[in-house]
Amino acid sequence: MLTYNLKIGLLPVRRWIKEPPKRYGIFQSDYAVENKNICVPYIKEHYTDEMTSFVDIEWLNEEGVLCLEEDCDKVVEYFKEQKIDALFVINCNFGMENVVGLVAKKLNIPTLLWGPRDRHFENDIRYTDTQCGLFAMSKQLKRANVKFSYIENCDIESEVFDKGINQFFSVATMVKNFKDMRVLQVGTRIKPFKSIMYNELELAEKFGLDVRIFNMAEAMQDLTRLYKEKAVQLDEDLVKLKATFDCGNLDDEYLKKMLTIVYYYEELAIKNDCNIISSECWTGITLGWGANPCLAMCLLNDKNIFVTCEWDMHMTITNILLLSASRGKCKPIQGEFTTRNPDNDNSELLWHCGPFPMEYKDENVKPFLYNTKPSFKLKDGEYTISRFQCENGKYYLLGGKVKTCDGPKTFGTYMWVEFDNLPKVERKIIEGPYIHHMTEIPGDYTAELKEFCKYIDEVQYDDINS
Repeated sequence: MLTYNLKIGLLPVRRWIKEPPKRYGIFQSDYAVENKNICVPYIKEHYTDEMTSFVDIEWLNEEGVLCLEEDCDKVVEYFKEQKIDALFVINCNFGMENVVGLVAKKLNIPTLLWGPRDRHFENDIRYTDTQCGLFAMSKQLKRANVKFSYIENCDIESEVFDKGINQFFSVATMVKNFKDMRVLQVGTRIKPFKSIMYNELELAEKFGLDVRIFNMAEAMQDLTRLYKEKAVQLDEDLVKLKATFDCGNLDDEYLKKMLTIVYYYEELAIKNDCNIISSECWTGITLGWGANPCLAMCLLNDKNIFVTCEWDMHMTITNILLLSASRGKCKPIQGEFTTRNPDNDNSELLWHCGPFPMEYKDENVKPFLYNTKPSFKLKDGEYTISRFQCENGKYYLLGGKVKTCDGPKTFGTYMWVEFDNLPKVERKIIEGPYIHHMTEIPGDYTAELKEFCKYIDEVQYDDINS
């Protein structure tokens, strides 16, 4: 089950020098504690929400700040007991790079490094040197092989800080879900689709992917049962469907059989505590059940159950990463490279036969069922495009952003997008490890995709425009 909840450990640190009870001048502890007393409450007040919580170290000493090596194990033990997902190091003055390295290495979780901009200058004395300490800390983290993110030395109320901390939340969520992937697989790979082959054993060994397989015989039994059990609900669903879609000349029984597939996928997801399904789509279910599943894939987006069509496991993993990057606020779109725009050399049709979320439908178009499959144009805007892919045992994460543009009306779910240099992108996909299947999501998450790859050694980021 994907989760977008994060518990962040806040670790304020300051410099300790063997000194009398109170040191005056450079590295004076009062100024470090003052920074802590501003930063920790500010972060809790402005960034705590239903998905994000924080754990501090106020219990450690009267300052609530770490500065002694002998306290590191206590802090590590406490954070582990609290089951934090990520660590946020707040450098309150020059700090102690050794204690930061010790704690971060033992926790081995995504780590964010930042310190407030130096603002304490009085009587010809600098009291904090926070930025200087950040340079030292970064080297200690690297030598300890700690993967970390960084927000440049800035004021806590700045846009730079806000953008940086939210980006870190996204990346930490991506890492958390990537290391605990569970995918339900319905049916087997479509016979001619060798381009979507994947190595299940390697994904399990490298990344911990757990694939749970359901064969088509089980699916037919469950669909038959649900068609009877949900008879009343299906009649109600049919009324709603006809009010939303132009269903053409499809008869009610066929439409209800398509709607039954919604309940089948939903039941699978609930029973297996998983909202990601990779499904065979236009041979087994269609032949065995007598109805296509594309409508179900479209409608299930409203229930936050996501079904990858054509049994593409690498696209399923891409969906997980983009969902996590948005922390569940956006839905994945499975638009594949299909055809070049006849009137724009840099424009491409991103299309699939029905699975796009209705939430992103262009409000000016009426959705219809073409050959049983949902058909509508997506609303205009900026989208992130991505694909997770393997070639010769090496894993890549393609990322970039695109904007919609004008193009011919067509069937299926689709959008026309424009690239800076489409022939270059086309050649990258042809000559690189990728296939034409892609995932998109509203907004720009390219920085998050790139930052995510810092935490996973086996995955290399690849800019789609490079």
